[in-house]
Amino acid sequence: MDIITISIISLASIGAIAALILYVIAQRFKVEEDPRIDEVEQLLPGANCGGCGKAGCRNFAESCVNAHSLEGMLCPVGGNETMKKIASVLGKEAHEAEARVAVVRCNGTCQYRPRTGIYEGASNCAIINSLYAGNTGCAYGCLGCGDCVSVCSLGAISIDPNTGLPVVDIDICGGCGACARACPRNIIEVRRKGPKGRGVYVSCVNKDKGGIARKACDVACIGCGKCAKECKFEAITIANNVSYIDSDKCKMCRKCVDVCPTGAILAVNFPPKKVVEPTETTTQQKQ
Repeated sequence: MDIITISIISLASIGAIAALILYVIAQRFKVEEDPRIDEVEQLLPGANCGGCGKAGCRNFAESCVNAHSLEGMLCPVGGNETMKKIASVLGKEAHEAEARVAVVRCNGTCQYRPRTGIYEGASNCAIINSLYAGNTGCAYGCLGCGDCVSVCSLGAISIDPNTGLPVVDIDICGGCGACARACPRNIIEVRRKGPKGRGVYVSCVNKDKGGIARKACDVACIGCGKCAKECKFEAITIANNVSYIDSDKCKMCRKCVDVCPTGAILAVNFPPKKVVEPTETTTQQKQ
C-alpha cells in the first residue's frame, strides 16, 4: 500500500476510535431531561422577551417544571390563559396575576416641547442620550428614535409621526418590559392594566424645578403637590420635583387630573365625563 492509502486508513481509524470514546462519555454523563419541558415550551408564545425574569422561554419552561408551585410565575405575553394551560400539563395550581401594560410617561410632543437644535447622527436613543441632552430643552424627555419599537417582539409599539412619541397598543402589549429596559431615559414603565385598559398616570419624568421644567415643556410636572394633597388613597408621592402615581394604590377617581395646573396627569381610556345641565330650580337658586 502506498503512503496515501495508509494515511487515510490511519485517520479513519483515529476518527472511529475518537467517536466511540465520545459516545461512551456522552452515555456515561448524559442528563435525562424531563419531557414536560418541551410540552410547556410549546405552550409559550416564543417571544423570548425576558419579561418573566428568565433567560428566554426555554429557561422559563424549565423553571415551571422544576418549581414546587407556579405562584409568582407568569409569562407576561401569554398571560393567565397560558399559565392555566401550563398548570394543567404539570398538574399544578394556576395563580391569577393582574395584567400589566407599558406606559409612555412623556407627553412632550412638538406642540408642547419646542425643538432647540438639530441632531444629525445615528438614529438611536441610547447613542443620543450618551452624547447630549437632545433636541429640546428637556433633558429627560423622549428622544423619539424608536429603540423601544425595535425590541418589541409583539409589534405593540410604534412612533406617532405627528407627535414623535411612542404609542403603545394596549390590546397587543403583554407587559413584558422589553421596551422599558431599552429606553435609556426610563420613560416607559410597566404598570397595572386597569379595567378596560383605563389608567391614570403622570406623563412626565422631568426632575428639574418647576420653572425650569415648565420652560422646557408646557405640560411638564412642576412638583407643586396639588395632586398629592387631593388624593385620599395615598397613591401619589412627590420626589425629585416630579409626581408619581402608584398604579397599585390608585382608585382612578381622577380628582388629581382635575387639579393638575399643567395637564401633566393623563387619564386614558375613560369615557368622556357627563356634563350636568343646570335645572330650572338650580338656575332660580343662583339668581
